[in-house]
Amino acid sequence: MVQCEMCGAETSSPTTIKVEGAKLDVCTNCTDFGTEVKTADSSSSTSTKYSTGSSGSTPSGGSTSSSSGGSRQRSDMFDEMDEIVTDYDERIRAARESEGLSQSELANKLNEKASLIRKLERGDTLPSDEVQSKLERHLGVALTGGAGSDDDTEWDGGSSSGSYTLGDVVKRKD
Repeated sequence: MVQCEMCGAETSSPTTIKVEGAKLDVCTNCTDFGTEVKTADSSSSTSTKYSTGSSGSTPSGGSTSSSSGGSRQRSDMFDEMDEIVTDYDERIRAARESEGLSQSELANKLNEKASLIRKLERGDTLPSDEVQSKLERHLGVALTGGAGSDDDTEWDGGSSSGSYTLGDVVKRKD
């Protein structure tokens, strides 16, 4: 006897089903939780987005990756996002003070709470995208962009060959 891979019950004739892309051998009570897989011609009749059959996907996948390898790379959502500057709290405070506004007056203009403005100016919290755009629009201050590029240009470690060692990065504590 075989155990059901779903509930653990003993079964003499397990049925193969597909649940969330995984094939499981289950008892008759658990067959309703997935789609039954036909063993005779499963590659042609049960093609889903979870299929990993080599007959249909490898030739087309191989030709597209070789012809357009660079353009088909998976993109990271963080690559397209602007980084918030490290001194956003000081920029917000300076811009607010130059406008002659108190924290509560600025909060009223932005339709936000004064406690949020206090937290932002202390650097306790990062502004949401919505609050960030309101601050940039009302105060005329840029809160994104410069952080990543400034940090990269300040780095001048490394050897002439372009490779870095641990000694280039670590500061010894003698």
